[in-house]
Amino acid sequence: MAGSGLLAAVAALAVVTSATASATPGTSAAAAPKPLAGKIIGIDPGHNGKNYTDPAFLDKQIWNGREWEDCDTTGTETHGGYTEAKFNWLVAQDLVKILKKDGAKVVLTRKSNDGVGPCVNTRAHILDRAHADVSIDIHADGGPASGRGFTVLEPVADGPNDKVIKSSIRFGKDVHAALLKYSPMQISDYYGHNGYIFRNDLAGLNLTTMPKVLIECGNMRNSDDARLLTARRVQREIARALSVAIIRFLAGH
Repeated sequence: MAGSGLLAAVAALAVVTSATASATPGTSAAAAPKPLAGKIIGIDPGHNGKNYTDPAFLDKQIWNGREWEDCDTTGTETHGGYTEAKFNWLVAQDLVKILKKDGAKVVLTRKSNDGVGPCVNTRAHILDRAHADVSIDIHADGGPASGRGFTVLEPVADGPNDKVIKSSIRFGKDVHAALLKYSPMQISDYYGHNGYIFRNDLAGLNLTTMPKVLIECGNMRNSDDARLLTARRVQREIARALSVAIIRFLAGH
């Protein structure tokens, strides 16, 4: 009987010890909360890799919420032929991986970099229908060869986007700060003011119903920016910066 009592006591102690260990921080088998759990993030990688093959499609006129504009363009490229469409796509893919790891559902406006389109108004509608919590349009600029740096493009009240102007401005500030801190890209010295500009002629910003900005990550026609923008390390750093901005914005900071 004494031996049986001792065995029972040891078994009970083992249960208590196991329960305590499970409740101790750092030893729990349960996964830590993910910062973007339950959130929907929209990403629009500008242009598409085969847009140049269908000029008639690109020239089709669409209503951008304020005026008629072309369906899309080919985008720009570096002097060495590295296309903006490829840059946009690779940064978007890096960003998708980070956001999904952080628990987000991610909606993209195109599925690859070897197709044509969709038109810029369709891209806006894709993200609107997804009811994204926040979205970002990823681009790189084709400015003067002497100019460097990134610019955050902000929407102007135009009807569909009226309710998200203030929140878009706040999101733009988060993107601006994160790019400066986590990427080697500098503030534009040729476009906008202090790395910001308001645009009322872009379908992606005019037609948005969620907080959204467009980021020109740098100038592909400038040799120094081009060297950075085409480096996979820098593309991943830009994606990381954008993810930090998204998390900060949705956390309400």
